[in-house]
Amino acid sequence: MDYFTLDNGQARLSRVILGGHEYLPSGASRGFNEDFARAVTPGEIFPGFGGESRRAVLKTAYDLGINVFDVTIDAEKEALGRNLAEMPPPYEVFVQTRPEGMCYGYDPGNRRMADLAQLRAEVQRGLKLLRRERLDILNLGILRDARDQDPEFLAKLASNITALKSEGLIRFAAADTFSGEETFLALIATGAFASINLNFNVAEDFAEAAVIPAARGRGMAVVAREAFMKGGLFPLGAEAGIADKALLARSTMRWTAARPGVDAVIVGADTPEHLSANAAAILAPRPSEAEQAALTALRSAPGFIDHRRRKAAEFGAAAGTN
Repeated sequence: MDYFTLDNGQARLSRVILGGHEYLPSGASRGFNEDFARAVTPGEIFPGFGGESRRAVLKTAYDLGINVFDVTIDAEKEALGRNLAEMPPPYEVFVQTRPEGMCYGYDPGNRRMADLAQLRAEVQRGLKLLRRERLDILNLGILRDARDQDPEFLAKLASNITALKSEGLIRFAAADTFSGEETFLALIATGAFASINLNFNVAEDFAEAAVIPAARGRGMAVVAREAFMKGGLFPLGAEAGIADKALLARSTMRWTAARPGVDAVIVGADTPEHLSANAAAILAPRPSEAEQAALTALRSAPGFIDHRRRKAAEFGAAAGTN
């Protein structure tokens, strides 16, 4: 395993981060694609998370030296806390999660996140699910309208982060948004965050222009997610005539991990074999000729070009070529 450091060497984290999603037979993530409203409601625990297959994935993570785990909904938090208790890791591990019901568009204007008492209570509730005394990384995802509705929002958020750190409830905070470049830059400028989490892949590399350099300039780590574009990669690959899904997956994962400024990649894994394959691609990011040819073919597909153009508009960037 390769590692990077967070916050001027205060923590040593693996370049492969295991995401907490579990999957339906269709390949779609559980919870979100079973009952979305229920999945993002605090206190809703779906049955069956953290079972035998997930424990096998966790064991493989230990064997690979993965020491960072990212979980989102409460079912994932509860399962990770239970699984870590059942299978104590052989080394220090770091957990990243978000305050449920407060991020993105789940709470209009992200108002509850700006209230220290409410944010503190939500962190404490999450810690009980995770069976931990302190959260390593609190992921705070906002949307643009938080700042539009409250010009002091970011100052309040930064103050809340400082307070939670001083109270020993969190160690670090991660900046996150789906509102594009301008919002990312505003979050970075607060100086309150140790890292950023962003959708970043072969079709969505727009953060390379300004966001990643700004984060690196602040000494922040950069964590990429959605290397497979929420599964959208594979239909685009089929359109481009790429029948070998494993080849396509390796190609895009290697490309993502090798980009300048990217410290780590969050990966989803349904089986130990999937996790091992993703980790191998991240840790040896030099693509083969066949993998380079697959990326060239992918970029020429009309669907890929359309997807890239749409995502560029959402991010607030020119599509260009990658």
